[in-house]
Amino acid sequence: MNDMDWGGVGDPEGPFVAGTQAGHLAALKAEGAPVEEDEIAVAQWLFWDYVKDLRAHQAELAQADPREIEPARLKKAVETARTVRDAISLLMQERNKVDKLRKDIAGGVGGGSLDLDAARDEVGRRLACLRRAGGG
Repeated sequence: MNDMDWGGVGDPEGPFVAGTQAGHLAALKAEGAPVEEDEIAVAQWLFWDYVKDLRAHQAELAQADPREIEPARLKKAVETARTVRDAISLLMQERNKVDKLRKDIAGGVGGGSLDLDAARDEVGRRLACLRRAGGG
């Protein structure tokens, strides 16, 4: 047994409850258990499901004769491609928002710009202190 194994009696205490991972979400819902959905896991699952559908459409259209492709099949493939494109765009927007929030929380740390005037003043102050202390 390693330090990650639970050797006690009953369920371990803490925020991580056995069986609530994204893979067990459907099983818990089927059993009628109240489950707080992990929205990120659900969004990821939906995104990859659309990507899987898009790949299936691409493979199907690549094998078909272009003159024999039904308009409805082509329309569905285009809709799926648009959905994936919109999901990627939304993902990038949300990632940018998270990055901005992280920078805002960190404050002025690593603001991205170098204030040369302030740096020059600081160097001048330190040199003046050294001159006073060293007599030179």
